[in-house]
Amino acid sequence: MQLVSVNVGLPREVTWHGRVVRTSIWKHPVEGLVHVSSLNLAGDQQSDLSVHGGKEKAVYANPREHYEYWRRELPATDLVWGAFGENFTTEGLLERDIRIGDRIRVGSAEFLVTQPRMPCFKLGVRFGRDDMVKRFLRSGRSGFYLAVIREGEVASGNSLEIVGRDEHGVTVADIASLYARDRDNEDLLRRAVDVPALPESWKGYLRKRLFEPDV
Repeated sequence: MQLVSVNVGLPREVTWHGRVVRTSIWKHPVEGLVHVSSLNLAGDQQSDLSVHGGKEKAVYANPREHYEYWRRELPATDLVWGAFGENFTTEGLLERDIRIGDRIRVGSAEFLVTQPRMPCFKLGVRFGRDDMVKRFLRSGRSGFYLAVIREGEVASGNSLEIVGRDEHGVTVADIASLYARDRDNEDLLRRAVDVPALPESWKGYLRKRLFEPDV
């Protein structure tokens, strides 16, 4: 398992459907050691902290393996590492295998897997497509967010090591499925709300689904 690329980006303003949008979704690969703090990477900054960033979403990781799918889906699009706004382009870590609460060591830093990515409209802005959010959700290729357990330095080419596995066995793909496809899986809903690393915002949403299924 490997960190293929480290990608960062600062806020910029772009025009989308006649209005100005502030976004940090444009990321570019960087070489050498990059410092990881509790909230982001050096050279990276989230634009709207009401929905992006924070300790539970300090770093966004997206598997390199997904690029093969998107190159088929979007053949006219230049898909360089970081194209989906990810900080880490990874190899060997897929949503169906990685669990919420797993701990991952990269370089001298350590991370906690917290949740899948649920994109906002800015993904459509990045690709110039109004249908991009729906296509992304339908693909099941969400990537995952990481909290920073130990600050440190990372670099492209670093190995990725799972140093702790969460005992609940709820994967990133499971949580994404509860949102997009498997909405009535009561057993999975109950297991998911018991995972300590899953953010309270997700737990509240899932509890409501569990105890108020008609809402």
